[in-house]
Amino acid sequence: MHAFRLLSALVTTLMITLPVSLQAHAQTQAQPGGQWSEYDDVFEDGARHAHIWQWGWTGIYGTSLAVNAYQSSEANDPDDRFDARVGVVKSALALGGMLTDRQPHPAALAEYERLKASGELSGVQALGLQLAQAERERRGWGARVGSLVVNGVAGAVIAADGRESDGAINFATGMLVNELQIWTQPNQATSAINRFQPATLALGPMTIPGEYVLHVGPQQLGATWRY
Repeated sequence: MHAFRLLSALVTTLMITLPVSLQAHAQTQAQPGGQWSEYDDVFEDGARHAHIWQWGWTGIYGTSLAVNAYQSSEANDPDDRFDARVGVVKSALALGGMLTDRQPHPAALAEYERLKASGELSGVQALGLQLAQAERERRGWGARVGSLVVNGVAGAVIAADGRESDGAINFATGMLVNELQIWTQPNQATSAINRFQPATLALGPMTIPGEYVLHVGPQQLGATWRY
Protein backbone atom coordinates (compact mmCIF):
# COMPACT_ATOMS: atom_id res chain seq x y z
CA MET A 1 0.00 0.00 0.00
CA HIS A 2 2.86 2.35 0.85
CA ALA A 3 4.46 1.68 -2.53
CA PHE A 4 1.16 2.32 -4.32
CA ARG A 5 0.69 5.68 -2.57
CA LEU A 6 4.25 6.67 -3.41
CA LEU A 7 3.70 5.83 -7.08
CA SER A 8 0.41 7.74 -7.16
CA ALA A 9 2.04 10.83 -5.67
CA LEU A 10 4.88 10.62 -8.16
CA VAL A 11 2.54 10.38 -11.16
CA THR A 12 0.43 13.26 -9.83
CA THR A 13 3.53 15.42 -9.48
CA LEU A 14 4.58 14.59 -13.02
CA MET A 15 1.15 15.61 -14.29
CA ILE A 16 1.47 19.03 -12.69
CA THR A 17 5.03 19.94 -13.64
CA LEU A 18 7.49 17.69 -15.40
CA PRO A 19 11.19 18.62 -15.19
CA VAL A 20 12.91 19.48 -18.41
CA SER A 21 15.26 16.51 -18.12
CA LEU A 22 12.33 14.07 -18.22
CA GLN A 23 10.76 16.03 -21.08
CA ALA A 24 13.94 15.71 -23.09
CA HIS A 25 14.08 11.97 -22.38
CA ALA A 26 10.47 11.54 -23.48
CA GLN A 27 11.00 13.65 -26.55
CA THR A 28 13.80 11.42 -27.80
CA GLN A 29 11.37 8.52 -27.98
CA ALA A 30 9.55 10.14 -30.92
CA GLN A 31 10.48 9.53 -34.52
CA PRO A 32 13.41 11.81 -35.52
CA GLY A 33 12.11 12.37 -39.05
CA GLY A 34 8.83 13.78 -37.83
CA GLN A 35 10.58 15.97 -35.29
CA TRP A 36 12.89 17.47 -37.91
CA SER A 37 9.88 18.30 -40.07
CA GLU A 38 8.20 20.09 -37.16
CA TYR A 39 11.36 22.01 -36.35
CA ASP A 40 11.72 22.97 -40.02
CA ASP A 41 8.27 24.56 -39.90
CA VAL A 42 8.95 26.42 -36.65
CA PHE A 43 12.31 27.93 -37.61
CA GLU A 44 11.64 28.54 -41.31
CA ASP A 45 8.18 30.04 -40.79
CA GLY A 46 9.51 32.15 -37.94
CA ALA A 47 12.34 33.58 -40.05
CA ARG A 48 9.96 34.27 -42.96
CA HIS A 49 7.48 36.00 -40.67
CA ALA A 50 10.31 38.00 -39.09
CA HIS A 51 11.46 39.33 -42.47
CA ILE A 52 7.92 40.36 -43.44
CA TRP A 53 7.35 41.99 -40.05
CA GLN A 54 10.71 43.80 -40.13
CA TRP A 55 10.33 45.24 -43.62
CA GLY A 56 6.63 45.97 -43.18
CA TRP A 57 7.01 48.06 -40.03
CA THR A 58 10.19 49.68 -41.32
CA GLY A 59 8.19 50.80 -44.35
CA ILE A 60 5.33 52.09 -42.19
CA TYR A 61 7.60 54.19 -39.99
CA GLY A 62 9.66 55.38 -42.95
CA THR A 63 6.51 56.56 -44.72
CA SER A 64 5.26 58.21 -41.53
CA LEU A 65 8.58 60.04 -41.17
CA ALA A 66 8.42 61.34 -44.73
CA VAL A 67 4.78 62.48 -44.40
CA ASN A 68 5.39 64.21 -41.08
CA ALA A 69 8.53 65.90 -42.40
CA TYR A 70 6.52 67.30 -45.31
CA GLN A 71 3.59 68.35 -43.10
CA SER A 72 5.90 70.05 -40.60
CA SER A 73 6.65 72.80 -43.11
CA GLU A 74 3.86 72.64 -45.67
CA ALA A 75 0.68 72.19 -43.62
CA ASN A 76 -1.62 75.24 -43.65
CA ASP A 77 -2.70 74.95 -40.02
CA PRO A 78 -0.05 75.94 -37.42
CA ASP A 79 -1.32 73.21 -35.09
CA ASP A 80 -0.86 70.62 -37.83
CA ARG A 81 2.69 71.82 -38.41
CA PHE A 82 3.40 71.59 -34.69
CA ASP A 83 1.96 68.06 -34.43
CA ALA A 84 3.91 67.01 -37.51
CA ARG A 85 7.17 68.10 -35.89
CA VAL A 86 6.31 65.96 -32.90
CA GLY A 87 5.49 63.15 -35.33
CA VAL A 88 8.88 63.50 -37.01
CA VAL A 89 10.63 62.79 -33.72
CA LYS A 90 8.36 59.85 -32.90
CA SER A 91 8.69 58.32 -36.38
CA ALA A 92 12.47 58.77 -36.40
CA LEU A 93 12.81 57.03 -33.03
CA ALA A 94 10.53 54.19 -34.15
CA LEU A 95 12.42 53.78 -37.42
CA GLY A 96 15.72 53.74 -35.57
CA GLY A 97 14.38 51.04 -33.29
CA MET A 98 13.37 48.89 -36.24
CA LEU A 99 16.83 49.21 -37.79
CA THR A 100 18.75 48.41 -34.60
CA ASP A 101 16.52 45.89 -32.79
CA ARG A 102 16.29 42.90 -35.13
CA GLN A 103 14.10 39.86 -34.65
CA PRO A 104 16.06 36.79 -33.44
CA HIS A 105 14.45 34.35 -35.87
CA PRO A 106 16.77 34.69 -38.92
CA ALA A 107 19.81 34.08 -36.72
CA ALA A 108 18.02 31.19 -35.02
CA LEU A 109 17.28 29.63 -38.43
CA ALA A 110 20.97 29.78 -39.38
CA GLU A 111 21.93 28.13 -36.09
CA TYR A 112 19.18 25.53 -36.52
CA GLU A 113 20.47 24.56 -39.95
CA ARG A 114 23.95 24.09 -38.49
CA LEU A 115 22.65 21.93 -35.64
CA LYS A 116 20.43 19.92 -37.98
CA ALA A 117 23.34 19.20 -40.33
CA SER A 118 25.28 17.73 -37.41
CA GLY A 119 22.24 15.89 -36.02
CA GLU A 120 22.28 17.67 -32.67
CA LEU A 121 18.64 17.21 -31.67
CA SER A 122 19.22 18.25 -28.06
CA GLY A 123 20.86 21.45 -29.27
CA VAL A 124 17.87 22.16 -31.52
CA GLN A 125 15.50 21.63 -28.59
CA ALA A 126 17.49 24.07 -26.46
CA LEU A 127 17.54 26.57 -29.33
CA GLY A 128 13.75 26.32 -29.63
CA LEU A 129 13.35 27.05 -25.93
CA GLN A 130 15.66 30.07 -26.18
CA LEU A 131 13.74 31.39 -29.17
CA ALA A 132 10.40 30.95 -27.39
CA GLN A 133 11.76 32.80 -24.37
CA ALA A 134 12.93 35.66 -26.62
CA GLU A 135 9.46 35.82 -28.18
CA ARG A 136 7.85 36.05 -24.75
CA GLU A 137 10.21 38.82 -23.68
CA ARG A 138 9.50 40.80 -26.86
CA ARG A 139 5.78 40.68 -25.98
CA GLY A 140 6.24 41.46 -22.29
CA TRP A 141 5.78 44.72 -20.42
CA GLY A 142 9.41 45.64 -20.98
CA ALA A 143 8.66 46.03 -24.69
CA ARG A 144 6.15 48.77 -23.87
CA VAL A 145 8.30 51.00 -21.65
CA GLY A 146 10.03 52.85 -24.48
CA SER A 147 6.76 53.52 -26.30
CA LEU A 148 5.10 54.65 -23.08
CA VAL A 149 7.86 57.20 -22.47
CA VAL A 150 7.98 58.50 -26.06
CA ASN A 151 4.22 58.76 -26.49
CA GLY A 152 3.79 60.19 -23.01
CA VAL A 153 6.29 62.97 -23.70
CA ALA A 154 4.78 63.64 -27.15
CA GLY A 155 1.27 63.87 -25.71
CA ALA A 156 2.47 66.16 -22.92
CA VAL A 157 4.21 68.48 -25.40
CA ILE A 158 1.03 68.83 -27.45
CA ALA A 159 -1.06 69.31 -24.30
CA ALA A 160 1.35 72.03 -23.15
CA ASP A 161 0.57 73.83 -26.43
CA GLY A 162 -2.95 74.29 -25.09
CA ARG A 163 -4.57 71.26 -26.77
CA GLU A 164 -5.07 68.64 -24.09
CA SER A 165 -7.51 66.53 -26.10
CA ASP A 166 -5.14 66.41 -29.09
CA GLY A 167 -2.34 65.38 -26.76
CA ALA A 168 -4.44 62.56 -25.34
CA ILE A 169 -5.38 61.37 -28.84
CA ASN A 170 -1.73 61.44 -29.91
CA PHE A 171 -0.72 59.38 -26.88
CA ALA A 172 -3.51 56.82 -27.33
CA THR A 173 -2.85 56.45 -31.05
CA GLY A 174 0.87 55.95 -30.50
CA MET A 175 0.29 53.27 -27.87
CA LEU A 176 -2.21 51.49 -30.10
CA VAL A 177 0.28 51.39 -32.98
CA ASN A 178 2.92 50.02 -30.61
CA GLU A 179 0.54 47.27 -29.48
CA LEU A 180 -0.09 46.30 -33.09
CA GLN A 181 3.64 46.18 -33.69
CA ILE A 182 4.17 43.95 -30.65
CA TRP A 183 1.34 41.49 -31.35
CA THR A 184 2.16 41.07 -35.04
CA GLN A 185 5.63 39.76 -34.18
CA PRO A 186 6.44 36.12 -35.00
CA ASN A 187 5.63 33.62 -32.22
CA GLN A 188 6.08 30.27 -33.96
CA ALA A 189 8.39 28.88 -31.27
CA THR A 190 6.01 29.81 -28.45
CA SER A 191 3.05 28.27 -30.27
CA ALA A 192 4.97 25.05 -30.92
CA ILE A 193 6.08 24.74 -27.30
CA ASN A 194 2.59 25.37 -25.95
CA ARG A 195 1.19 22.49 -28.01
CA PHE A 196 0.80 19.02 -26.52
CA GLN A 197 2.99 16.39 -28.18
CA PRO A 198 2.78 12.57 -27.87
CA ALA A 199 5.50 10.91 -25.79
CA THR A 200 6.16 7.92 -23.58
CA LEU A 201 7.38 8.37 -20.01
CA ALA A 202 9.57 5.60 -18.61
CA LEU A 203 9.54 4.98 -14.84
CA GLY A 204 11.85 2.04 -14.35
CA PRO A 205 10.12 -1.04 -15.85
CA MET A 206 6.90 0.91 -16.37
CA THR A 207 6.05 2.94 -19.48
CA ILE A 208 3.22 5.48 -19.52
CA PRO A 209 2.00 6.75 -22.91
CA GLY A 210 0.76 10.31 -22.82
CA GLU A 211 1.36 13.85 -23.98
CA TYR A 212 3.54 16.69 -22.77
CA VAL A 213 3.66 20.43 -23.29
CA LEU A 214 6.43 22.83 -22.34
CA HIS A 215 5.78 26.12 -20.56
CA VAL A 216 8.16 29.04 -20.98
CA GLY A 217 7.89 32.00 -18.61
CA PRO A 218 10.07 35.02 -17.87
CA GLN A 219 11.63 33.34 -14.81
CA GLN A 220 10.51 29.72 -15.13
CA LEU A 221 10.81 26.74 -17.41
CA GLY A 222 8.66 23.66 -16.92
CA ALA A 223 6.35 21.18 -18.55
CA THR A 224 2.98 19.51 -18.03
CA TRP A 225 2.34 15.81 -18.59
CA ARG A 226 -1.05 14.24 -19.15
CA TYR A 227 -2.16 10.68 -19.90
